[in-house]
Amino acid sequence: MNIVNDQRCFGGRQLRISHYAGSLACDMHFSLYLPPQAEHEQVPVLYWLSGLTCTDENFVTKAGAQRYAAEHGVAIVAPDTSPRGEGVPDDPEGAYDFGLGAGFYVDATQAPWSKHYRMYEYIAVELPGFVEQHFPVSASQVGIFGHSMGGHGALTIALRNPDKFRSVSAFAPIVSPMRCPWGQKALANYLGDDREQWRQYDTTELLAGASPLPMLVDQGDADQFLREQLKTELLVEALDSAGLTADVRMQPGYDHSYFFIASFMGDHIRFHRNNLG
Repeated sequence: MNIVNDQRCFGGRQLRISHYAGSLACDMHFSLYLPPQAEHEQVPVLYWLSGLTCTDENFVTKAGAQRYAAEHGVAIVAPDTSPRGEGVPDDPEGAYDFGLGAGFYVDATQAPWSKHYRMYEYIAVELPGFVEQHFPVSASQVGIFGHSMGGHGALTIALRNPDKFRSVSAFAPIVSPMRCPWGQKALANYLGDDREQWRQYDTTELLAGASPLPMLVDQGDADQFLREQLKTELLVEALDSAGLTADVRMQPGYDHSYFFIASFMGDHIRFHRNNLG
């Protein structure tokens, strides 16, 4: 482990850390905010998953989360969005929606992606184990949230691991990658053509038979990706069909940007803190 940056922020510490990730077979960076309370006790921890093209640093500099994390005494871990480094393959055409910066939080099964692109295992298993080993965070008070592709990741990982993640929220999530162009491209390349394998990474599919889980979703009605890629109405339909409840809020006038995320970040951190105990 190497601490790349360590800066004071709202009485706590904003760190950037590099480590070797066995699940991804490469070195990875993640950012970690430790609130002031972590100096003398274990604190609840949230995992933030960012969207397409992002690294671990976008959230740290744009979301304004540290103020609320310090107020509520929670740590926030923000990992990168894909494996990186020499030998890690990228989209052959250099497109933004696949390859580097677009890991989609799945475990790839198809060559050449399967060696490195195992983001589901990294987020669900390896990274929490690493953070809990090295930092004063609680292993029993864990939530997850994210934006866009990361909202998809947060929802699917939480639904598949209710014993680990006790709350989940999302900003403008891709709710059904099986039914949108971004998701169809990613799932076909990472997992192959068998659509049955795709279901384990689709929120609307996972909700059928899922255990109740505290869930908050915010979506801007001026989001340029809403109709083609995000399709929030499919989430509402899937929740109704499963007999599950969630707070799905359509926010008038907001788009897909970090201005939207920053506007409601306080609500999301408060939501998690209230549900983590």
